[in-house]
Amino acid sequence: METIRTDVLVVGAGPSGLTAASLLARLGVDALTLTKYGTANAPRAHITNQRAVEIFRDIGIEDRVKARALPHHLMGKQVFATSFAGRELSRMMTWGTGDERIGEYRAASPCEMCNAPQHILEPILLARARELGAHIRLHHDVVAVAQDAEHVIARVRPRDGSAEFEVIAQYAIGCDGARSVVGRDGGFEFEGEAGIGNAVTVWIEADLSRYTAHRSGALFVTVTPGSEDLVSIWTCIEPWNEWSTIFIRPGLAPNDLDESVVVESVRAAIGDDSVEFSIKKVSPWQFNDVVSSRYRRGRLFIAGDAAHRHPPANGLGSNTSIQDSYNLAWKLALVVRGVANDGLLDSYDAERQPVGRQVVDRANQSVREMTGWFATLGLRPDMTPDQVDARLAELYGPNGEQQRSELLAALDVTNAQFNAHGVELGQRYRSRAVVDDGTPPPEPARDPVLHYAPSTHPGSPIPHAWLAIGDREVSTLDLCAYDRFTLVTGAGGQRWLDAAAKVSAELGIEVAGVQVSLGLAVNDVYGDWIRRREIGDEGCILVRPDRIIAWRSPGRVDDPQAALRAVMSAILGAERSNLTEEKKTPRLTLGHTTLTAH
Repeated sequence: METIRTDVLVVGAGPSGLTAASLLARLGVDALTLTKYGTANAPRAHITNQRAVEIFRDIGIEDRVKARALPHHLMGKQVFATSFAGRELSRMMTWGTGDERIGEYRAASPCEMCNAPQHILEPILLARARELGAHIRLHHDVVAVAQDAEHVIARVRPRDGSAEFEVIAQYAIGCDGARSVVGRDGGFEFEGEAGIGNAVTVWIEADLSRYTAHRSGALFVTVTPGSEDLVSIWTCIEPWNEWSTIFIRPGLAPNDLDESVVVESVRAAIGDDSVEFSIKKVSPWQFNDVVSSRYRRGRLFIAGDAAHRHPPANGLGSNTSIQDSYNLAWKLALVVRGVANDGLLDSYDAERQPVGRQVVDRANQSVREMTGWFATLGLRPDMTPDQVDARLAELYGPNGEQQRSELLAALDVTNAQFNAHGVELGQRYRSRAVVDDGTPPPEPARDPVLHYAPSTHPGSPIPHAWLAIGDREVSTLDLCAYDRFTLVTGAGGQRWLDAAAKVSAELGIEVAGVQVSLGLAVNDVYGDWIRRREIGDEGCILVRPDRIIAWRSPGRVDDPQAALRAVMSAILGAERSNLTEEKKTPRLTLGHTTLTAH
């Protein structure tokens, strides 16, 4: 049997796998990505939040994704109606597009969220990964995975019928979805419950512009009495003639997938028999409330749906999956190259597993919170048209003031699903890869589910602020790079810059220093960074490759070189005696930067 040797094996090429492949290739890591199929054959996940777009910005595909996605300004008006052609029941502004929220979203990031369906996103990610030099083989089934103290061994079956082969790697990432071979063979244990509800997704072509162009949104929700479906949720794929629609019904039976039944569901939700439509794909699935209790077992890691599975509420699925890989890839690169101790990899589990738990809980809570609005509305599938008319006349008539107030209050609760900016951006880490600065984490001044509060407290993402460099405006995020640490200081921070250069040489990993202040070459011309940095001019903020703040010093210290050396050694592993002499080569290359090791 042929044997292929590599440093990192990535199993699966969905959003998490392709992100990992891109980043590992960019860092110069010898990695092989294998996936059973090709890219997604249906829209699947679609809501793409600002944190994911920031990662695309870093990878170099932000503009490509934006060119193909439904843009942010068209995502907002979420309509609830008896059908597209029927009675509009209520409307809300979602995904931060409303007047009360849009400023928060713009201030939080240089990137806008968008609606990028998975069958559009994955080919863009695949193309970029290959541009960066990633080795990716589609239609290769990883059928078994094992590990020992030094290696991961995978057995691979090409789907074209050619001979099986094995892959031997130092580490493997399971990005292979809900039926993960890495999760199964690696002995990962899961918390929660699977199969707690049934749904059908139908990919539809139908020109609904007359009902949607004037009230455009990423989602359109129908509650259609007389239909067997409790509700249908229509996601706009291509405005306004392509849709991915979730039909939620109790007790989903096999004959519910018959074409005649699906056609009737689609026809009822549209509510206009003159609209022609075609069905491209029908996919049954279940709601889950599942997260792995650990994201690392030995030399095996899991990411994406292999690690966490939940309903599509809040649009957190692919976003969380992409962020899993963004957290892990740079750590693997440093360990594989001998710059960091293997213990750094434990921080992936410590940081991302709590996020997975939070996301699974939030998505399932959002599903439960939707029931309040439906209950207050009072429409049931078994109602006749006359009963529906009577109920709506009561609700919207002169005696319905109290009921209307209750309906709007129930709709406000769903902001925790559709405007949950704090959940999308507010994740903070605690692990050995974050060094405490002795200050308590900031207490949220507002609801942390709805509102994101940027901070430079260690474990937080670096806050966004617009800066000027010459005639260009750049974000503070753009000062950072995935192939290095970045030390940000102020006008009085020259000693920190000197320390960064010396510590870089000592430890064999680049710590790039940059001074940011009003009037400097990196010009805080608006003063926004000074307002958000939470340190003085002689302080510093150390940012990891994944733009997470590893540590900060509020002001001047007696020996900045010693302070920075201690922090970096703690992150990389102060005890690095297990690194082989072969790995301790005089010169190490991490991505595009050549470093000197001593």
